[in-house]
Formats: sequence, C-alpha cells, structure tokens
Amino acid sequence: MPAKKQKNIQTPPTQQFVDVREVKNGIVVLKNGALRKVILVDGLNFNLKSEEEQNLIISGYQNLLNSLDFSLQILVHTRKLNIDGYIEDLRERMENAEDEGESQQISEYINFIESLIEGNEVMVKSFFVVIPYEAVSLPLPSSKHKGGAPKAEEGAEQEETLETPQRERDRLEERVDKVISGLRQIGLRAVALEDNELRELYYNFYNPTTIEQGNEKVAERGKKKTSGEADIVASGSIEVTPLNIKVDDKFARTLFILDYPRFLSSGWFSDIINFPGLIDVSFFIHPEETNIALKNLRRKSAQFESQILANQEKGLVRDPALETAYQDVESLRDALQQATERLFLVGVYITIYADTASELNKLESQINSILESRLVDVRSADFEQIKGWQSTMPLGIDSLDINKSLNTGPISSFFPFVSLDLTSDSGILYGINRSNSTLIIFDRFSLENANMVVFAKSGSGKSYATKLEVIRSLMLGTNYIIIDPENEYQSLAETLGGTYIKISLNSGSHINPFDIPIVPADEDPGEVLRSHVVNLTGLLKLMLGKITDEEEALLDQALIETYAVRDITPGRDFTKATPPLLEDLVGVLRGLQGGEEMATRLLRFVKGSYSGFTNVPTNVDIQNRLIVFSVRDLEDELRPVAMYIILNFIWNAIRADIRKRIMIIDEAWWLMKYPDSASFLFGLAKRARKYYLGLTTITQDVEDFLNSPYGRPIITNSSLQLLLKQAPATIDTTGKAFNLTDVEKNYLLEADVGTGLFIAGLKRAAIQIVASLNEDALITTNPNKTGEDADDAEENKETK
Repeated sequence: MPAKKQKNIQTPPTQQFVDVREVKNGIVVLKNGALRKVILVDGLNFNLKSEEEQNLIISGYQNLLNSLDFSLQILVHTRKLNIDGYIEDLRERMENAEDEGESQQISEYINFIESLIEGNEVMVKSFFVVIPYEAVSLPLPSSKHKGGAPKAEEGAEQEETLETPQRERDRLEERVDKVISGLRQIGLRAVALEDNELRELYYNFYNPTTIEQGNEKVAERGKKKTSGEADIVASGSIEVTPLNIKVDDKFARTLFILDYPRFLSSGWFSDIINFPGLIDVSFFIHPEETNIALKNLRRKSAQFESQILANQEKGLVRDPALETAYQDVESLRDALQQATERLFLVGVYITIYADTASELNKLESQINSILESRLVDVRSADFEQIKGWQSTMPLGIDSLDINKSLNTGPISSFFPFVSLDLTSDSGILYGINRSNSTLIIFDRFSLENANMVVFAKSGSGKSYATKLEVIRSLMLGTNYIIIDPENEYQSLAETLGGTYIKISLNSGSHINPFDIPIVPADEDPGEVLRSHVVNLTGLLKLMLGKITDEEEALLDQALIETYAVRDITPGRDFTKATPPLLEDLVGVLRGLQGGEEMATRLLRFVKGSYSGFTNVPTNVDIQNRLIVFSVRDLEDELRPVAMYIILNFIWNAIRADIRKRIMIIDEAWWLMKYPDSASFLFGLAKRARKYYLGLTTITQDVEDFLNSPYGRPIITNSSLQLLLKQAPATIDTTGKAFNLTDVEKNYLLEADVGTGLFIAGLKRAAIQIVASLNEDALITTNPNKTGEDADDAEENKETK
C-alpha cells in the first residue's frame, strides 16, 4: 500500500509566532515587554589569516566572552543572493544605450551574471548579535505585612522599585556598547541596526521565500494599516508537522547539537557557516555564575577522585578515561579560579530550508555528515520544530533550551564570523569569492579613493583581469585612458570603438609637452602655470639625465622665460596664446650663462633622431570614452619620457574636464625606475580623487616598483589591490608591502592563472576571475587561444 501523507498538525498564521510587539528607536520590544538590540557584524576571511593572527582573534573573542555578565545570541543568516536592483539598473542602461553594440554587450553581461547565480546557488551571509535585556521588578510588599501599610503607599512603593523605561534602554545600550567594543578589538566592524533595517531583517527571517528584500519594500509594508509589527514582518500561514514546518513554500527543519568531542580545533565550524544552502545558525551563550560552577566542579572532582581511589583499592586496572576526566575538571577549576576561563550554557541550533521534503532530508544528511565527521552529536528537533524555528530567529529567545555546559576555550573554537561578503548593489563583477562562492561585485569609487594596484608575475592574468574591468566599467559610464606598453589593448580599443594612439618616432600622433594647461574654473591660472613648469622640469630631468642643483635652478628660469616670450605669464590671460616648443627652450638656454651644455644635450630631441617625438605641436584628441596610448614601438630609453609626456598631457586634460575616469598605467615599473617620473606618478595617486579619477597601476616587476621611495606610498594611496600569482623570488617583498600572512603568501605562490587576493580597504578575499565566452574571446592574450582564433578565421575565409 502506498504510504499515507503525513497530516499537518496545525496551520496557524505566521503572525502567531512573531514575538515582536514594536520596533522603535532601534530597539525591539517583545510581547512580554523584554527589549532587544540587534548588531550587524562584518565577517572576515579566517582561513586566510596566519596561525598567529587566528590565535589573536580567538584570544580577543575569548576576552569578550569572559567579560559577559548577560546572555546573548549570535546568528548566521544565509540567503540566496539578491541583485534584482543591480540587474534592474543594468537593464535601464541597456535600454538607454547609445548604440546597439553597447546594448548587446550589457545584455550579455546580465545573462552571464544571472547564469552564475542560477548555476552556483550564490548565497550571501550576514552575521548578527542579539543583545537582550529583561526588565527586572523587585517583589512588592505584601498587603498583609506587619503594620499593614495602606494601598496608596503600596502603589507609591511599586513605582519606586520598578525601573523606568529610559533606565532599561540605557542599560541595554551599555550592553550593546560593551559587545561592539569587544568585537572591534578583534577587527570586526559592528553596528546596531535601525528601525527599517530591523523590519527588513525580521521580514527576511519570517519569509524565507523572499530573497533579501530591500528597505523600500519593507517600508511600504510599514505604511499599511496593520494591527502591529507582526503584520508588517510576517505574512501567510505556517504548516507544522512533527518532522518539519512549512513557511510559505519553503520546508524548514531545525537541528540541534547535543554533544561535542573532548577536543575541537579552531575554525572547525566554518564548513557549516559557509554551507552553500538556505540555512540559519543560532548560538545561545548563557554565562553561569563562577562560584556556583566552582562548587559543582569541586563536587564532580571529589567523585572522580573517590572512584579512582576505589578502583586502586580493588586492584582494578587504571581507567584512562576516568583519569582524563578528573584532570580536565581540575584544569577547569584552576582556570575558573584564575578568571582565565568562564563557564557557559551553550545552545547551537541549525535551521535548514528547502523547496521539498526530500531536498530537506538531503540537506540534513549533508549537515550530519559534516558534523559527525568531527564526532559532534547532532539531532533533529522532532515534535519541537516550532520551538526550534523560533530559536533561530533574531529574538534572543532560546525556546528549545537544549544547552551544553562549556567553558570559554571550546566555545571560541566555533568562532562564527568566518565568512566575508563583498557583494554590493553597485559597481562591476570582479570575480567569485573562493571562500564562500559569493560574487565580488564592487564599486571602486565607493572607497576613500578609487586607486588600484595590480601586482602579478607574467602570465598570471593581470592584463586579462584589467581588460575585463575595462569592458564592464565602460558599460556603466566610466571613461578609460590607458597607457599600453605592449599593444595589449589595441584589439579592445578597436572593438569597443575607442581611440588608439600610437606614440613612436615615426608616428603621425604627437603631443607637445609645452602645451598650455587648461585652467579649471576654480583654480588660479598662475598656480596652474607654476605647477605645469614644475612638471616640465621633471620631464626635462628625465631627458637630460643627472643634473646639478644649479642646473635645475637654471632650467626653471629658462622655462619661465620660454613661456614669457609667448606672453604666457601669471597675471595675463594666456588661454589663447600659442604654446612654445622644445626648440624654443633650447634657444633660451643657449642665451643663458651656464645653459649651453644643457641645450646641447637636448639638441637630439630638437633636430636629431628624436625630434619628431618631442618637438612638434599636439594633434591628438582624448574626448573618446576609451583612449589607448601605445608606446611599444619606442626605444627603451624613450619609454619613460613618453609615458611622462602622456601622463602630463592626460593630467592637464583631466583637471579641465572632470568626469568619472580611470587611468591605467601598465608596466608602471618603467616609471618607477626614475625618481622624477615616480614622483609624478605618486602625485597623480594622491590628487586623483579630487578630480573623480581612479588610477590603476599594474606591474610584474615588483622589485623595481618597491625599490623606489614612491612605490610603497602609491600602494598605501590605493584602496583597491589585486594580487595574482607571485614569483618565489619576490613573494617576501610583496608580503611585506601588503602585510600578507604566511597563508596568503603561500596561496599566491600556488595560485592558478586568474586567481589571487582581492583587497578592498580592510577586506580581503580569495578571488577567481571569471568572464563570459564573449568577454574571454575579446580580451584573451593566451597565444594558444589567439592562434586558434586566427586559424578559425583563415578556415572561414577558405570555405567562403
């Protein structure tokens, strides 16, 4: 006979199980009058930390636990990534695209992101700490007490003994401050949630089919007339069976940990935290009174000792398990007496969600397998599923009340904040977070500056990653200017409708370094001109080689006079004047005492083989959204000079026309070899933010870059850093520059092509660069792939 379907025990409305009465001023008031504050906590990539750093983090976490004199709840909330708003913005850009090609490109990008989410079940993890405060009332005097006080006086006494709501809130805030301070001391950013954020949080918990619904939608629900907060944060009904519950269209089952092995290593619980499914994990930590714990342990110790002695008197073989238990109790007594440990009652509950009961059983088996492999005893909360579900809500209510007595050390071993999320609702997709399979979608302009450094050995994928960023950022309205030393960006520029400018001795494209800078509306013309003269001095020092201080002073005077001959001086309107050329400076130097030698050294740039490169008027325009300057065909000696000229030209244009731009300088070590060009590059990094510019510095020669006194300052002025595979010879230098742990250094040494570390401010993640097939075909520099493409093209011609 076919198995009968299990009947639902009850189908009450979800609101019945919402214990929230009110959310106001950042405080959650429960139906029983208890108060709650919820703290959002950032995670960290615990596995990328060195053993020493992990020990420091665990030690700080233990200090926080030992300082607690109240219970708290820690929650790990996992839901499927929701980027509906991000996709919606992309679709709007697609509809408003200027040409069909751009529209098609955005469409393919949308499809690629959606395929990543659907194919990989990309989840987002959030960490919360719930701080409770239960109002305590002192017992009122009995009306039958001796002396029989009148009722009015009893009422007056009641008002005095009860705490006022303001005092309750103040005490709750004191607890919140204590926890936030403790979390920040171990490097975890923590912030208390406000009203709308709290409503959003509860809505997402009570509606598991909703994927991280936004504040606006929750606020809309809050405007509706309802009978209370329960109607705002919950909807529909709930089906309850002995083995699971069903909320909306999701089946849910709660598991609890019953027992633990004697030893657990730090971070053992990270596999559960990073579990790639719909899951909520709740930790309840209830401090026990140390004096009571010591009494109980003394009694337990006496029992063990008595049993050991009894066994010895009977001549029985020693019992290692009994002796070990006795030693553990004694060690714990010492630790409690010295206040290095505390004793807690700990409850750990795991609620899993699935679309069907069979999928739920499969998830439970996976969770059981992970925990049982560590000798952890886990059970299902059969016939108590409602209580289990409520215990994994951000309410600070331990409804299941299945607790194990643990001291500080074992509790800290399942440190929960071990997953880092770098998914935002703006920016571009940089790759996949390898620690938890979430997407790294990031807007570099959201940081304190939009500068970025990319360090990697040759062939590790640095140009690939950079070109991928170019393609995706162009779609979102960011302009790009690229200095390309190896013609790697030519195909990209031609395909995307960019401007490709080849700078060489025989090229028809020229930049006059003496061009008059355009004066921004809010800047003093005289200051702009003086700054331009300083930059030209740096360029000329590159062209001349080493010069003395006297020669530098003479060069400054000659530059001022060169511009003055054309009536370009501070205090005059020089915007329409004709700029001088290098030959004009050489003429001025010849007329100055002591300047003849410098004029002679510059002569090769005026009439010699280099004259077509530096002594002609400018004829290039950088108004396109993508500009690539190629310097591949220049001699090595001229490359740093050319890059300096181009950078100065671009910088003047950027200051005059502020818009969202990113400037990419590939193989930046060419500039870092010379003090003047390195100084100019550092100046760009410092001032870029003011002009809505992000500077991307790429290099494979780490030693040359960091040997410059400006190398490290450029790194510290870059909020975004991408490190791909590193060479063994330079890993120590790179590790010191980026403060890498031994784990991170080993990871970069063994990294595959396209994998590495993505560092955004204080956040670090192991990244896998991913591209769609169309993007890959456009940006790949793999000789095998490009050769295959060429062969395919040739075959197509022959068949035609």
